[in-house]
Amino acid sequence: MGEWGSRVSFLFCFLVTLFVISCIIFLPQEPKFTITDASLTQFNLSATNFNSNNKLLIYKLSLNVTFRNPNNKVGFYFDRVRVIANYRKKRFALVTLNNTTPFYQGRKNTTVLHNVVLEGQQTMSFKEKDDEHYELETSSGVYSIDVKLALKLRVRYGKIKTKYFKPPTINCNNLKLSLSNHNDHRENGGLNFKPVKCKNIHIFSF
Repeated sequence: MGEWGSRVSFLFCFLVTLFVISCIIFLPQEPKFTITDASLTQFNLSATNFNSNNKLLIYKLSLNVTFRNPNNKVGFYFDRVRVIANYRKKRFALVTLNNTTPFYQGRKNTTVLHNVVLEGQQTMSFKEKDDEHYELETSSGVYSIDVKLALKLRVRYGKIKTKYFKPPTINCNNLKLSLSNHNDHRENGGLNFKPVKCKNIHIFSF
């Protein structure tokens, strides 16, 4: 390799190294999301008169969701937060929060959304294996429910704000919940629930 080739090779390596260092220094950290508390006070499945595979689920699920911004220079405007609940990979509940009033989360800040309630009834298509799984969990007294967060947000860096965008759905899977009444949950302080850290957070990375 000649002198010119050596210079080109050195320049290329220098630029790559500079790029990696810049990414490490300036790329913000992903925010953290955690289901810190949860209470399941109703979760009843019954057959409908229309179709043997269709079941009516009556539910009431209450959550506390913690948002943590670990960054020193980056803030977030959450224009919309949707909380989705799935059972057996089937959606049974969705609630939209702050649809008209965005909230801002500043630097090194923690925000807790208290008492997010998903309540109602939903007709669900269940196969025999789904029925068997529900009966098994009913016998054990513990249900496995997946929660997902669908966000619409903007990022603020100094005085610069991005346009709003929708990152991929964030997964807070495998919440282990036993049926309890509201008073029991309040007296126990939710101590029986183990917080679940959410995954698949891709706001700055893809």
